[in-house]
Amino acid sequence: MRVGGIAFAWRPRIAAAYGALLAVTVAALAVSLMAGDYEIPLPGVLPAVLGHGERLDVYFAQGVRLPRALVAIGAGAALGIAGAVFQSLSRNPLGSPDIIGFTGGAATGAVAAILVFGGGTVAVSTGAVLGGIATAALVYLLALKKGVQGYRLILVGIGANAMLLAVRDYLITRAELTDAITAQVWMIGSLNGRGWGEAAAVAIGVAVLAPVILALGPRLRLMEMGDQTASALGVPVQATQVTALLVASALTGAAIAVCGPIGFVALAAPQLARRLARANGTTLVGGALMGAALLATADLVAQRAMAPSQLPVGAVTAVIGGAYLIWLLYREWRSGRA
Repeated sequence: MRVGGIAFAWRPRIAAAYGALLAVTVAALAVSLMAGDYEIPLPGVLPAVLGHGERLDVYFAQGVRLPRALVAIGAGAALGIAGAVFQSLSRNPLGSPDIIGFTGGAATGAVAAILVFGGGTVAVSTGAVLGGIATAALVYLLALKKGVQGYRLILVGIGANAMLLAVRDYLITRAELTDAITAQVWMIGSLNGRGWGEAAAVAIGVAVLAPVILALGPRLRLMEMGDQTASALGVPVQATQVTALLVASALTGAAIAVCGPIGFVALAAPQLARRLARANGTTLVGGALMGAALLATADLVAQRAMAPSQLPVGAVTAVIGGAYLIWLLYREWRSGRA
């Protein structure tokens, strides 16, 4: 199909899948704006978002619910893209930031900012991003041997994650009780109380970093055929690996900085998107859409499953993602790949 001077392949199955994911995300956003202790009728949601209608409708829609929902969508998209990149580089469905240790690095950086430096929101965000990037650099250098191979990257990442968890636990044991409780609550992963500041931060992170990854998409798809084949086709393999790892780690850090370590979204989103679209290779856009749909829906469940009490969204994704990981490991074992 050609639109103006730009030609692209039209695949109805992929377009339908991505449209369905977008519809799920919009539906979750609408229900999130409507439901709560103070309910807003569906016809009043859009006017309230635009600042019209009843004063309480505008307050809850604009000031409370919309920024939280946008944080969920933005963080989910960031985790979905990061998961697609790591799984592409490792050529393994288990190669997500959760398993390899980049989530642990970002979380340890944020906890160090809370417990060691007594930092506020900006310091925690900076610590999460720097922790994720530093872990990416360390794991890449330790796994580097004539390029980065999938299983070596995963095994080095698991080892690095174990060490980072030990450092994080040690910091908590040495902290004051109130600081330790603050850090422990943060590590569960929650969207409670998130406002426009967090929504703007994650939106800026995704807007700056996602185009870089999308530009690397064709190279990543060629590298899935093997480093030698990609190099023969003119792809600078190591430069692409380093750039993709650093940018994907920064995306992971940007998501963790605003909502804490949310598990399993980065692991499940790319694989579920590929299966839904029946696509081969790296699905960066699909991973982003699936991640946004998963986290927006999980946050809605966290808010309403045990209302009026609210669950941390990290607990919801852990329950769903844990079941998915067991199924994935069983499938890998049956296929002889694990």
